[in-house]
Amino acid sequence: MSTVYELLGGAKAMDAAVDLFYRKVLADERINHFFEDVDMERQAAKQKAFLTMVFGGPNNYTGMDMRKGHAHLVKRGLNDSHFNAVAEHLAGTLKDLGVAAPLIEQVIQTAESVRADVLNR
Repeated sequence: MSTVYELLGGAKAMDAAVDLFYRKVLADERINHFFEDVDMERQAAKQKAFLTMVFGGPNNYTGMDMRKGHAHLVKRGLNDSHFNAVAEHLAGTLKDLGVAAPLIEQVIQTAESVRADVLNR
């Protein structure tokens, strides 16, 4: 059975998705302030490695776990509304790239599975 990573289109698809995703995120006033002091090239590379890993591709992710990686953002007010905005942009990105609805749903379920850790609950 193919992994979500393979179904999405592998490394090229991850690159395109993450690039489009961050364009959407950085244009969104609800959440872009969380990225003001972030090296976006480095952030995008980490995000590509993370998504590749969670979607069943090669595991080259060396970043922090979700709880540690977002703790400083929770201190700055990161909450469910922000998580929802990010999930909305993830789904929108995949839709824009022509990903089938059932696969988008699977990706969003994966994102939802880390909500509590991202929000340090």
